[in-house]
Amino acid sequence: MKSLVIKRSIVLAGHKTSVSLEDAFWRGIKDIAASRRTTLSDLVASIDTERKNGNLSSAIRLFVLNHYQEHGSVTVSKLSGRPPELRATVAQSP
Repeated sequence: MKSLVIKRSIVLAGHKTSVSLEDAFWRGIKDIAASRRTTLSDLVASIDTERKNGNLSSAIRLFVLNHYQEHGSVTVSKLSGRPPELRATVAQSP
């Protein structure tokens, strides 16, 4: 069985690094960056500098989850392409 987690490269502070994320979280972070009119690299760099512990991939997942829980801005059409575990988590936000 092929893993749902995909390793992706991103440039942070001029250095190439990799993060391992499920496609739903990758799309989520890209959507958030676009809505904030910032680059993906700049958004991930800010997540990197603000994280307290854990790895960058986990920090990105938590950031995306928190964003959608706080903003409640996920529509059914945005969720339709997401894996069930993310749909269920985001749909429960207040």
